[in-house]
Amino acid sequence: MRHIVGDWLGIKYWEYEDAPLREKLKNPNVKEVAKIYFENETKAYRFARALSEVKKRGSLRLKDCAKDLPLATWKRYLDFGVNVGILKHESSAYSFTDRYSKPLRNVSVYIKSWIDAASEDKVEILFANAKMQKQQKRGGRQASQLAQAEQIPKEPIISQEEKKMEGENVAA
Repeated sequence: MRHIVGDWLGIKYWEYEDAPLREKLKNPNVKEVAKIYFENETKAYRFARALSEVKKRGSLRLKDCAKDLPLATWKRYLDFGVNVGILKHESSAYSFTDRYSKPLRNVSVYIKSWIDAASEDKVEILFANAKMQKQQKRGGRQASQLAQAEQIPKEPIISQEEKKMEGENVAA
């Protein structure tokens, strides 16, 4: 089980044994926390951004999230934080939890020290290679097509029998 969890999370367990952990605890940052869960730079950036916002505000509601990322993205990464046990979701607000599972005790010590650290991380600098803007639409109707579809006057569909009846009414 430990091997599977370590591979899934990307945890290099030797980095969180006692001696290396003491060294890491001197300067905790959100990039290390995010890189535990995501190898992809963009995903790690978004998760770190969500954690940083929760840390900055104490608790975070979806309606208070920044508009530079879609709400669905914020929700996905905040819910991921809930699923891995870093965050809790109570009364429609996300905040940090203080309960961690035993297998990830040293990782949780590192995360807790980052939460308690007074420094504020510049996520944009830590994840310089991440894609930070919204993704463009990949399919569906474009905005210009939608506008054109709304401008076209729609005629009611009339059956052949109704057309004949209209013709007889006009002749009479």
